[in-house]
Amino acid sequence: MRTTKKYKLKGRPTPRSKKAEFMLSDEEYDVINFYLKKYKITNRSRWFRETILNHILKNMDMDYPTLFEENEMRR
Repeated sequence: MRTTKKYKLKGRPTPRSKKAEFMLSDEEYDVINFYLKKYKITNRSRWFRETILNHILKNMDMDYPTLFEENEMRR
């Protein structure tokens, strides 16, 4: 069974001084609003940051170079 990890950035929180903006279609915006209402998420900015950074950190963890390929380690 696969377990999911919750990733967090280490260190002391620093003030956020960089701004990131992106555009959504009407359908994407509606889906996100539906999700936020369904799960009673009130802090959208925090949710976007956590969701995006968790995805990036998971991919970086999976792409980390190893000595052997995955199928060789399973033998």
